[in-house]
Amino acid sequence: YQDLKQLYWWSNMKAAIATYVSMCLTCVKVKSEHQKPSGLLQQLEIFVWKWERVNMDFIVALPRTPSGYDSIWIIVDRLTKSAHYLPVKTTDSMEKLTQLYMKEIVCRHEVSISIISDRDSKFTSRFWRSLQEALGMRLDMSTAYHPETDGQSERTIQTLEDMLRACLINFEGSKDLHLPLVEFSYNNSYHASIKAAPFEALYGWKCRSSICWSEVGDSHLTGVQLIREINKKIVQIKNRLLTARIRKKSYADVRRRPLEFNVGDKVMLKVSPWKGVIRFKKRGKLSPKFIGPFKILERIGPVSYKLELPREL
Repeated sequence: YQDLKQLYWWSNMKAAIATYVSMCLTCVKVKSEHQKPSGLLQQLEIFVWKWERVNMDFIVALPRTPSGYDSIWIIVDRLTKSAHYLPVKTTDSMEKLTQLYMKEIVCRHEVSISIISDRDSKFTSRFWRSLQEALGMRLDMSTAYHPETDGQSERTIQTLEDMLRACLINFEGSKDLHLPLVEFSYNNSYHASIKAAPFEALYGWKCRSSICWSEVGDSHLTGVQLIREINKKIVQIKNRLLTARIRKKSYADVRRRPLEFNVGDKVMLKVSPWKGVIRFKKRGKLSPKFIGPFKILERIGPVSYKLELPREL
C-alpha cells in the first residue's frame, strides 16, 4: 500500500489491497500465524461412575531394568483420577498386553465403556480393536499429533516421570522396586480438581499411610453407611470437577477465538516439520506451514471436520 499510494489512488484502496494480499495462496501457505488459536476449548463430559471411562498411554525408551522392562503402561480413571502403572516391554505383543489389562484393570474394576488413547500402533491393531468390540467398549482415539486430546494421560506421565527421577536420585535400586510405591503415593496424594486423593475418591475413605498407622484406627462403617458415603463422595467429586472445568475453560478461551466452518467450505491444513510430516517434499524448516485448500466434506464435532484429501495423503 505504501508503494502503490504514491502512484495510484481509488476508493477504499487500503482495504482492497489488504483483502487482495490476504487471499494470496502462496502467502497463506508460508506465513506464520500471529493470531489467537482458532476454536474454543472443547472438554470431555463428566462421567457417571468410577472406571467407566479411562485414558491410557505409554512411557517408552526408559532405561532397561534387570527384569527387562523398558516402558510403563499408564491407565487413568477420568472421574476419580486413580491410576495404575504397569511395567511392560517394548517388544510385548498386543496379546500379552491384553492379558495384563484383563488381569490388572478389568478384574479389579470393571469393563470400561470407552478408552481414550493416542494412535499408538498397539492401540490401532486389529486384535485390540476386536477385543474392545467383543467387550462392548468404544475406542476414542485422539487426532494425530494432537496430544491435548489426551491431556489427562500426558499430565499423569509428567508427574510419574518426576517421581521416578526423584526416586532414582535419592534411593538405590531400579524403577521396578519403586514403581508400586510411586503408584501408591500418586493415588494417595491430594488432587486439586477433585479436592481429594484418588484413593479416597475411589473407595470412599482416606487411605492409612505409614505416617498415621500408629495413631489412626480403621473407621467402622456398615454396608449401608459405606454405600451412602461412597455415593456422596462421587456426587461431590462430580461437582468439583464441573467447577474445575468451568474455571479451566474460562482461562483457556481468553487466549482463543471462535471459528467455525460449513460443509463445502475450503480450508488450509496445518503441517509442521517437527511433527515428522515429510510427505510434502522434504525441506526441513523451509517446508510450507499449510497445504491445501481442501474441501470440507463433513462436520464431525464442534471444531473437527472431515476433509477431501488427495489420495497421496
